[in-house]
Amino acid sequence: MDINGARENLRAVVRESLGYGREYSDEEVYSIIDDCILNSEILRRLSVADRRLIAKEVFNSLRRLDILQSFIEDRDVTEIMINGHKNVFVEKAGALSRLDRGFESEEKLMDVIQQIVAGCNRTVNEASPIVDARLPDGSRVNIVLPPVALSGPTVTIRRFPDKPVTMEGLLRYGSVTEEVAEFLKLLVIAGYNIFISGGTGSGKTTFLNVLSGFIPSDERVITIEDSAELQLQGIDNLVSLETRNGGQGIGEISIRDLIRSSLRMRPDRIVVGEVRGGEALDMLQCLNTGHDGSMSTGHANSSKDMLSRLENMVLMAADLPLPAIRQQIASGLDIIVHLGRLRDKSRRVLDISEVCGYENGEISIRELYVFCEEGSKDGKVIGSLRKTGELMHREKLHRAGLSLCRSGDTGQA
Repeated sequence: MDINGARENLRAVVRESLGYGREYSDEEVYSIIDDCILNSEILRRLSVADRRLIAKEVFNSLRRLDILQSFIEDRDVTEIMINGHKNVFVEKAGALSRLDRGFESEEKLMDVIQQIVAGCNRTVNEASPIVDARLPDGSRVNIVLPPVALSGPTVTIRRFPDKPVTMEGLLRYGSVTEEVAEFLKLLVIAGYNIFISGGTGSGKTTFLNVLSGFIPSDERVITIEDSAELQLQGIDNLVSLETRNGGQGIGEISIRDLIRSSLRMRPDRIVVGEVRGGEALDMLQCLNTGHDGSMSTGHANSSKDMLSRLENMVLMAADLPLPAIRQQIASGLDIIVHLGRLRDKSRRVLDISEVCGYENGEISIRELYVFCEEGSKDGKVIGSLRKTGELMHREKLHRAGLSLCRSGDTGQA
């Protein structure tokens, strides 16, 4: 028997030793594992470090998230992707690699999945095979089961940093310039309604967290999400709401339900983590009923594409004339910040546009800042945001006692 076989045998022996008679503490489980290792002729010949590693692997397979646990604990890992029990991929420091081993069986992977969803009061099964969940550390989890997932149970885990990224961090990464950072700060304080668009993995949630750090601390903020992952800082009067799946006698609570309920909570601002469907109509109604300074995110390839997608989302919820929908969008949204991931894997603000109004049956927007690439060096894209236009609507800035003095300058009115 080789070491891998001895490891699998150890797992089976420990599982049998634990039985089902009583609950064991983590310390007791480790003690049982150590005893079983010493009783294995192959394993006891290993170094102390190797025995500890195997003991931890077996412990994780029995009491934690099996082979995922070490990657969950590794703060450099940003994404974990499972395509069936044999295929596991990990993104670390921007590089994606495939693990040389997977779960011991599909049943073991399903045990881990059920452990994850139970931890946040969600359910997933053949009748309801798609669910969004989260880990205790706030990591976002998407799960799709057969028969929808043809290659077996599919799990995608998006990791977030222990400490929320700040605007200073984005400046260090080169995602924004100091001029743009100060500009966005003033817009948030003044209560401009801001929508963040971008593709998958472009950093929309991170950027929303950063902008929320500029919300005055004395305002009441309601956050609404499918699966709670926002990390709003410095807000005392904060209410976080999360959707709930239906089934087994439990009623579903959707984002639309939560948005409507939030209007009765006397919010100053409403932050919707992401709009994907008919909830766009309710969000726009919030923006048009005095909740200035609200924010949200959505998937799109550009700012203009985001407006088209919002139109389609609203049509999912109501059979409204297109001119009416466009007027709602034009009057509700003030600013669109579009993010992207460049070929060097860096995440950048690609453009900032102002929604100027509704003219001749179309939503009028104008670019304020655009990312201009200047070349590359050592595999890194070089470029920065350049100002291409002036903010047209400054009423909210003036009401807040703020002003944009000259190009690149900001300050008190």
